[in-house]
Amino acid sequence: MTDQQEDLDTEELTLAVHSIADRARSASRVLGRVTRDRKDRLLLAVAAALVERRDVILAANRSDVDRGREAGTAEGLLDRLSLDPDRIAGLADALAQLAALPDPVGTAVRAETLPNGLRMRQVRVPLGVIAAIYEARPNVTIDIAGLALKSGNAVVLRGGSAAAATNAALVGIIRDTLDDHGLPDDAVLSIDEYGREGARVLMEARGRIDVLIPRGGRDLIQSAVTTARVPVIETGEGNVHIFLDASADEDMATAILLNAKTQRPSVCNTMETLLVHSGAHAAPGVLAALARAGVTLHVDDRSRALLPEDANSVPASDDDWRREYMQLDLAVRTVDSVQEALAHIRTWSTGHSEAIITNDLASSEEFVAGIDSAAVLVNASTRFIDGGELGLGAEVGISTQKMHARGPMGLPELTTTKWIVQGEGQIRR
Repeated sequence: MTDQQEDLDTEELTLAVHSIADRARSASRVLGRVTRDRKDRLLLAVAAALVERRDVILAANRSDVDRGREAGTAEGLLDRLSLDPDRIAGLADALAQLAALPDPVGTAVRAETLPNGLRMRQVRVPLGVIAAIYEARPNVTIDIAGLALKSGNAVVLRGGSAAAATNAALVGIIRDTLDDHGLPDDAVLSIDEYGREGARVLMEARGRIDVLIPRGGRDLIQSAVTTARVPVIETGEGNVHIFLDASADEDMATAILLNAKTQRPSVCNTMETLLVHSGAHAAPGVLAALARAGVTLHVDDRSRALLPEDANSVPASDDDWRREYMQLDLAVRTVDSVQEALAHIRTWSTGHSEAIITNDLASSEEFVAGIDSAAVLVNASTRFIDGGELGLGAEVGISTQKMHARGPMGLPELTTTKWIVQGEGQIRR
């Protein structure tokens, strides 16, 4: 519980969070009518401010990381929490890329003149007030705020206690820049000071919040889905699968799998389960390469026979098939066909991303057709399922649901539509 929570009773805390949401609503009405040029200049100014005030951000981040390390936070989570000059430069670059993208607001989804002469248009408009709840990921603060501002939305952030100092520094920089540009600084607000109880109030603020986007681990996401009274876009925990087909080339497979597992194990598009075709000649070499890279392999009996003697491995159980490790651990199972791989994925997948490595066109087509996840890849690392990598500039999250948005969510996914009908006195008969 924060000091602010200790000083407030439940009614006062509710009023405080509602006041923040109402301030965001007022700001959203202004921001929704701002021109693209003005929004783009704002984003570029925020990007420059991040670099200029880098020392302030890094000092705040060091205090968060030190506090997390003292509390025994897992290394994977500390990696997500940590910023360095290169990562801050990356955040600034993402905002610059975002500024260069087309503004979805006002674009026509459809337009036609009806037989009775009515001119009909369906155009994109901002959602309004977005709430985002996430864990220990200061980069998400910039991604979500940048996307919200470009798409004409206000945003209320709950970034969690683990990154409290870093998020406060980042939000402060954004709000200062909004004010410098003559725009309402309440377009970006945080409720971090009100802790978990504040998050609960936010999730129940129907009529004040237009959509809630939770981003984090399973517990956080399921808590939001089951607690919220506001509309929720469910973003996914990433139990990501890659299927090594019988025809896979060993060199290509090794490069893809090492990238998918070891480049950044703590993120949601990292491979967590490898399914190996029993006829895959590449399997022993691929598994040996993963073991040499420090990956602990959680294997079924058939896969164990493919491992070198010095490989770090443990027996797999059903718990391994469902886990998002977020570290250098990997579940490995041997299957006899594409259909058996698909059956495993349908049973255990969280619906995020799946991939196949193959040189067989029929296998790739069967796999792509059989996957019902938000993203499917052929002969490419799952690490590409990311808004920045797919040209979205940044992402607010990766949706694993099927309503409104699915997969990486960029600017268009933070808009809804409005119907505009113009006539010359027509009446319905």
